[in-house]
Amino acid sequence: MSAFIFRKAVPVCMLLAAGLYLLFFAAVWAFQERIMFSGRRAEITQTPESLQWPHEDVWVDVVGGRTHGWWLPLENAKGTVLFSHGSGKNISHYLDDAQYFRDNGFSVLLYDYGGYGQSTGAPSENRCYTDIRAMWKHLTQTLKIPEDRIVLAGCSMGGGVTSDLAAHVKPGAVILESTFLSVPRAAADTLWWMPVLAMTRTQFRNIDKAPHFQSPVLVVHSKDDTVVPFEHGRRLFEAVRTPKQFVEIHGSHGGGKFESKEVYGPALKKFLDEHFKPGS
Repeated sequence: MSAFIFRKAVPVCMLLAAGLYLLFFAAVWAFQERIMFSGRRAEITQTPESLQWPHEDVWVDVVGGRTHGWWLPLENAKGTVLFSHGSGKNISHYLDDAQYFRDNGFSVLLYDYGGYGQSTGAPSENRCYTDIRAMWKHLTQTLKIPEDRIVLAGCSMGGGVTSDLAAHVKPGAVILESTFLSVPRAAADTLWWMPVLAMTRTQFRNIDKAPHFQSPVLVVHSKDDTVVPFEHGRRLFEAVRTPKQFVEIHGSHGGGKFESKEVYGPALKKFLDEHFKPGS
């Protein structure tokens, strides 16, 4: 009797497992944008005024809403950094990142993707690309900053946003921190048992864009990164064909640059000094 029950139960359990698998697949397919951008925040927690930094609010109209940013000018700046932050929070959480560039003599433009901070609309991969292009246009056409005096810098997902623009324009330099090869490849590292290559609409295919960069590149990645494995940074670096430098740091995915400032700080300064010499 027990054997009969067992034979009946096995197919039922297999069907149940298959159903749960398909349900999970469908949920990831349907809600992947919500998952990708789930860490975004609307609340502004810190402003440049709190640091006594001169700044201007930048608003640009884009398809799907308005994109907001903070222009942080520095007197007698060596150049300008267009900084693209990660998938979490908003620009008010990235002033410490901007501090690194200001300490090296660079003005900074921070901006939020659609649905982040004060930017309106909804976030998506295409909206992120639209946002950075609008801010690049603001720098080059409204503020008349030469392209070769601009650094495109991005961390984590922001490295993907940066990579897309860097494959189409020629800035003075490109900096990628804690950046993945692509969303499907990053997802496959975690969801190895799912057909993520077929189910992922959001792509950020940075590995395909890195060979098209036309500027010097600095790639920074932590050996301790548990979100984006170190191998992603190494392979991105290998794909770059322009003059390049790789810096290995330690610490967490989002905090490595601060936890290993003794490595990151001098390396960043050396890279920027090399490619933004006074009078060049």
